[in-house]
Order: sequence, then structure tokens, then C-alpha cells
Amino acid sequence: MAREPREGGRGGREREREADELVDKLVTINRVAKVVKGGRRFAFAALVVVGDQKGRVGYGAGKAREVPEAIRKATERAKRSMIRVPMKEGRTLHHDVAGHFGAGKVVLRSAEAGTGIIAGGPMRAVFESLGINDVVAKSLGTRNPHNMVKATFDALTRCASPRAVASRRGKKVAEIFGKRDQAVEGADV
Repeated sequence: MAREPREGGRGGREREREADELVDKLVTINRVAKVVKGGRRFAFAALVVVGDQKGRVGYGAGKAREVPEAIRKATERAKRSMIRVPMKEGRTLHHDVAGHFGAGKVVLRSAEAGTGIIAGGPMRAVFESLGINDVVAKSLGTRNPHNMVKATFDALTRCASPRAVASRRGKKVAEIFGKRDQAVEGADV
């Protein structure tokens, strides 16, 4: 028999709270067929993106004989593969970045406030789940949703915040941005 989670301790409440914050978006669903002796057996493959709209996002693929079961499997895999992406002012990327996976290539560019999400379907689902409000993205190459999502995640894993770059280089954030500020001061004089 299955046990019910206890009310106290680290049981079900933390999972429920975490599950309530996550937003899942179905990117694509595909009917696939397996040819067997008696004919064809149909199954469904789903691609789902899950995010908390605060900088964490993940994707997963699931396959089952029924659509809801395929979506459930994909959602579980997406929750396990979540990554954290640094965001500038909580609305856009810190810098422009490119990513690729197979034949899929994507270019992500940070944008001014009020620009919105300018991106194709699978990439739009990733940005909405991530919580990015202003971004311009272009897919070059394949239109396969799986490869587009994986290329987008490749690009997002390459994103770095100025604080992370400064700590990796053993400098302060002001030292990294310092040359541009000194050039502006010299032009004012």
C-alpha cells in the first residue's frame, strides 16, 4: 500500500509549494507508429518546457500510449533537468549569445524594456517559462522543435552575469566595466 505523506517535517508540503510555482508549457506533441506483425501500434511523444518564471527552466520529452501519460513523463523529466539562467534586471539577458544543437542554430539578443518576446514557437515557450520579458531570438537552420529547444538551452547555459565573470577573472565588477566609463568621462571634458 502507498503511504500518505506526513503533515510535519520535509514531506509533501515543500513539493506542493514547489509544484505550484512551476509553469509548464507543451511545446509539441507527435503521434509515432511502431509497425508490428498485426499492423501499427500508435504512441504519442510530447515535448514540455517547465520553469518558475524567476530564472529557472528545464525541458523534457516523454513517450507513451496515451497523450496525458506522455505529457506527465515529459513534465517529470523537465523538472529534473532544470537550469538557472542569470537575468539582467529580471527581464532580459545580460549579453547576446548563440547556441546550436545538431542542425539547429539560435541567436539570442538582449533587448530594451518594452520590446517583448520576439521569438518563434518553441523558443517563445522557453522564454515565457524562464520569465524573460524582453528578448529577440532568431532560429537559423532546422525548424524541428526538439533541436530548437535544445539549441536554446545550449545558448542559455553559455549566459553569464557580470558578477560571475568578475569572480572567475579575480576582478571586481567595476573593473570589468571600467574602460567604458573612463572613455565617457574623457569625452565630456
